[in-house]
Amino acid sequence: MQKKYFTIPIFIPQLACPFQCIYCNQRSISGTLTEPTEQEILKIIELHLSTIPLLNSHIEVGIFGGSFTCLPENDQEKYLKIIQPFFESGVIQGIRLSTRPDYITENILNALKKYNVTTIELGAQSLDDEVLKLSGRGHKAKDIINASKLIKQNGFSLGLQMMLGLPGDTLEKSTRTAKAIVSLKADNTRIYPTLVIKNTVLEKLYRENNYTPLSLMEAVEWTKEVYKIFEGTTVKVLRMGLHPSEGLMSGESLVAGPFHVSFGELVMTALWKEALTPLWMNTKEKSIVISVPCRQLNSAVGYNASNKKILMQFYNTVKFIEDPLLTGRNYHADYC
Repeated sequence: MQKKYFTIPIFIPQLACPFQCIYCNQRSISGTLTEPTEQEILKIIELHLSTIPLLNSHIEVGIFGGSFTCLPENDQEKYLKIIQPFFESGVIQGIRLSTRPDYITENILNALKKYNVTTIELGAQSLDDEVLKLSGRGHKAKDIINASKLIKQNGFSLGLQMMLGLPGDTLEKSTRTAKAIVSLKADNTRIYPTLVIKNTVLEKLYRENNYTPLSLMEAVEWTKEVYKIFEGTTVKVLRMGLHPSEGLMSGESLVAGPFHVSFGELVMTALWKEALTPLWMNTKEKSIVISVPCRQLNSAVGYNASNKKILMQFYNTVKFIEDPLLTGRNYHADYC
């Protein structure tokens, strides 16, 4: 039986980060306004554990939202010590944290090893120096490369997050960033289209007509092309699109940009739409049954059945079924 993977998220918004990237307001993005107390962290972990089947599961605690290794060492230890009893009892199997590429050193990594940190995610965002500079990242692509190599050499799993549509970005630059993430042997990635969040420098640029975010359609198309680069590699795509926090859902934090609560589904729908395009031309047959891989049925049918609706323009009846022998986006069409 295949293991199921779960991450219990702990958010520490924008703590200790020495830079203010032009797109960043972590309090708005994460929905977390204050630093969680020890009791709050324990409650979050225990609440999640009560809903996760412990048998045949790989469970980790993820510390997100801030640049963890920018924190004073005592504060890092404080958070990691809270989690240790769960690790020592075998209830969780790993600790994942996110941080900046320019705050990774041998000494920092040695300290994290002592507390059973297993995965480090870097907010790479782009490996194009111009995009990094215009975004106020405060580091260059070489810092991402050096940090990634150090992390891998020290036995950690490596995550490299990327953002699409930052100032100065193009689809070509984003695809180059994705290819670089593959070449750096990252274990996983997250793909985030850039949003304009309230109380950020990017909001000011947007309101002054000096920045235009991607449209939802553009963001889906860019992400689709980037996703295809990761397919067939060892890089697992963990998420596409920001987590729908309360502020983003209500519109309270969001000024503009391609936010959609089901953004990942839109991307998978677009990938399947592209794959199914050859079937649009076969207008001589009245009915079609399309066999697709297991767990791909909903994506093939499409968000709000959009792919099926397109096919219904060419056929009287359209039916999708699962075939356990198929993989990827391979499919088989039967006509009648």
